[in-house]
Amino acid sequence: MIGPLVEPESVPEWLRPLVKVSGEVDAKTFTRFSPPEDAFPRPAAVLILFGEREADGEPDILLQRRADTLGSHAGQVAFPGGGAEEGDGGPVGTALREAEEETGVVPAGVRPIAVLPELFVPVSGFAVTPVLAHWAEPSPVHAVDPAETASVARVAIADLVDPANRFTVQKKGAPWKGPAFEVGGLFVWGFTAGLLSVLLSLGGWEREWDPGDVRDLDEALAAFRKRVVEG
Repeated sequence: MIGPLVEPESVPEWLRPLVKVSGEVDAKTFTRFSPPEDAFPRPAAVLILFGEREADGEPDILLQRRADTLGSHAGQVAFPGGGAEEGDGGPVGTALREAEEETGVVPAGVRPIAVLPELFVPVSGFAVTPVLAHWAEPSPVHAVDPAETASVARVAIADLVDPANRFTVQKKGAPWKGPAFEVGGLFVWGFTAGLLSVLLSLGGWEREWDPGDVRDLDEALAAFRKRVVEG
């Protein structure tokens, strides 16, 4: 099932626009990629978990940074998630299981609210289904397995939409370019940043920013790491 899993009026007011629009979008809303006709991409799911900060009630979203020692996507920021396994019962089950395994999220406190269209990721060959959820009863989170996850963070929506934290990155010698965020000690780009960018717009949170600020990906990453080291 694609679209809302709950009545929009049953979620916090700030989340309602996103739940309502979830049934009106297709894969092309998020990506220009589609699997080749003779391809059989492996199914996967990610959990896009929205919560409210205890201190001020402001909305945030859960992100994790992958371990630097991984063979693929090392050090990249991502939503909790991964490949489907037998017994998951669908993308919601996959997303919740993976989030628990990677970040320690307690599934009982998570309320799935919508399922987005399956998105093909050429680099990994996965067909990823994003599952939107509300963190009804937040639980402590941490990097469960340091060999897979370097850190876990709850990032404020207000920080993500701050124009000072957004720009575009481009890989030297490649036609690809896409949105990026530098926020909360994280450098977000690639599939995750692209998905975030669209969700911020669909949710009605986006502020005007400068998409013409295009930076070389490798140089931007190196500069970010230098700032982190220097504190």
